[in-house]
Parts: sequence; C-alpha cells; structure tokens
Amino acid sequence: MLEALAYPFFQRALLAGLLVSLLSGLLSPLVVQRRLSFLGDGLAHAAFAGVALGLFLRGEPLGFALPFTFLVALAITFVKERTELSEDTAIGVFFALSVALGAVFLAKAKGYVGDAMGYLFGSLLAVGPADLWALGLVFLLGLFLLPLWGPLAYATLDRELALADRVPVGRHDYLLSGFIAVALVLAVKVVGILLVAAFLVIPGAAARLLARTFAGLTLLSLLLAALSTLIGLLASFLLDWPSGASVVLVQALFFALAFTKTLFPGGK
Repeated sequence: MLEALAYPFFQRALLAGLLVSLLSGLLSPLVVQRRLSFLGDGLAHAAFAGVALGLFLRGEPLGFALPFTFLVALAITFVKERTELSEDTAIGVFFALSVALGAVFLAKAKGYVGDAMGYLFGSLLAVGPADLWALGLVFLLGLFLLPLWGPLAYATLDRELALADRVPVGRHDYLLSGFIAVALVLAVKVVGILLVAAFLVIPGAAARLLARTFAGLTLLSLLLAALSTLIGLLASFLLDWPSGASVVLVQALFFALAFTKTLFPGGK
C-alpha cells in the first residue's frame, strides 16, 4: 500500500474513492430504509442517456448527464407525489425511457461508441484533478444536508408521523432525489454506470443487517463504504483488476459476512 501511495494517480484514486464512498455511505441508509434501491439503477441509466446525448452532440458527456439525470430524478418524485403509482413503477417508466433514448443517441453518435464504454465501466485509477475538484464540491454540498439529517431520518422511519408533525417531507424528497442524482453522475466517472448503483445500496444493506439504530446504521455504512474502497483499491493495484469492480466485490464480501452473522443466534 505504501508503495502504491507513491504514485500520483493512486493518490488521486484513493482520494476520489474515499469522497465517493463517504457520499454513498451517507446516502445508502436512506436509500435502503426507504426501499429506493431501484432508484439508483434508474438514475444510473438516466446518466447513460445523458452521456449518450453528450456524445451525440459532441459535447462534454457529464455536462449533459448532470442536468438530464437531475431532471429525471425530479420527474420521478413528481410522478410519485401526484399519482397513485408506486415509486418503483415511476422509476421503471423513466428507466425504460432513459435506456431507449440512450440507445437512440448512441446509435447516432457514430465513432464515439468506444467513449461510451469508458463511462459504462469507469476507472478510479484514471481520475484527473478536474474530477477531484468536482467530487470535492459535491462533498461540500453534501455537508449542507447534514442539518437536515434528523428530519430526513424521521421521515424515513415514520413518514406519516413526520407529516403530522409538519415536517416538509415532500420538499425533502425532491432535495434528496436531486442530490442523489448529482452525486451519482459524478461517481459515474470513477466507478462506471453499471456499478454506481452498488455504491448506493450495498454499504447500507450490509449495515442494516448489523445495526440496531438508524444512527448506528449510518455510521456503520460510512465505515464499510470507506473500508471497501481502501481494500478494493489495494486489491486492484496488486492483482491488476478493474478498480470499480474490485471495490464492489469487497462491498459484496462485507454484505456476505454480515448476512452470515445474522444466521447465528444473537447475530444482531
């Protein structure tokens, strides 16, 4: 590990990985407890459509993916709030729409299909200084959410009671969806569209199997996300494995260990 830290690319990868893992570790308990795991997949595919649109228009792909994914996140929340449809159904509609639009844009972006593959799988080890600045800004933006953590946790655990206590649950839903979209798009560059949803789900799911309180769940999710990144990056460097996939495999290992612990009496 010390040898790897001597390389600037590894230093950037480690810092970017930790920023992504802390953001995802913070959001993951909300995603898991609110049963929004499908939202991560839906928004990842919205990011795919945005990237394809950027390639089609010969622009910066993430510059198109960010507003596109943000609008899709708000649209999903709007449809859920204004209709009797479940959130999974609303996500499914926009998921299919995004994949269809992405396929059309990519088919028209002749000669740029190879670039799209880079966004599908990402690479922590290819993170540049500009990517780090963008992740740092989103991380700072995430700090502004901390004062809302109590109301968000309250609405997550008992939405009806939070509404009765006049917590602005609907406004917080839009804010949370929009922030998840922004964080997800910036994470796409480092872990890829296909794996980014795992960062939003697995740390929180593993922590959910072990923690007794929501505060404990959040702290454990942050710890597992950060440890997964450190161990995954080291494995990637030593074994020459894809960096994002290595981190997700370590996350899955933590989930398997947490699940195994629940099989024994007093496991939680």
